[in-house]
Amino acid sequence: MQPPQTAPKNQADLLARSQLIAGLSLGDLAHMAQIAIPANLQRHKGWPGMLIEKWLGATAGSKPQQDFPELGIELKTIPIDQHYRPLETTYVCYAPLTNQAGVSWETSNVKNKLQRVMWVPVEGDREIPLADRRVATAFFWQPNNEENALLQQDWEELTELIAVGKVEQITARLGQALHIRPKAASGQVLTDAIGDEGEKIRTRPRGFYLRKSFTEHILHHQFT
Repeated sequence: MQPPQTAPKNQADLLARSQLIAGLSLGDLAHMAQIAIPANLQRHKGWPGMLIEKWLGATAGSKPQQDFPELGIELKTIPIDQHYRPLETTYVCYAPLTNQAGVSWETSNVKNKLQRVMWVPVEGDREIPLADRRVATAFFWQPNNEENALLQQDWEELTELIAVGKVEQITARLGQALHIRPKAASGQVLTDAIGDEGEKIRTRPRGFYLRKSFTEHILHHQFT
């Protein structure tokens, strides 16, 4: 078995691809794809996700669009424990810190990314060697009215703080489902933002993340 060379034709094709790799280990998938397995994820945090993207035929790469733009579907791998609980928050996309005029929830990249998601849970317990961690059964999800309203409320409150120059006052405690925290390889990476007096400042890039409590609810609903 080898990774596909083309993007999936439709949602059924994507689901079939996910079913082929369910139950296999990351080591199995890496070996068949002839990809080196890192010793750990300290410097290769996104490696499991990139490996699964390859096996499912994702085409977007790092572009600000869904991983399967032709299908309108985003791919999210999520490390889980033995009870199917998420082990970390889920990155959604970068948070724009300038040019907020005219931006709305309906046109935001957060809504675009989360309107339809294929979740791929992967064993994530640290006592399991990376190569032995298995891929679980993938599933599709789209936010219901309640979940969408919660995401929209968080996005609007956080985006308003950025727009009025209070980006430095945003902490990871803000937001019920969605929160913002620094997103950069190191503290030396800086980007432009708006200060509280309307002036241009330099600050660490920020990203939108889904809280573990929110994704745990999604997983619980799917697997119980």
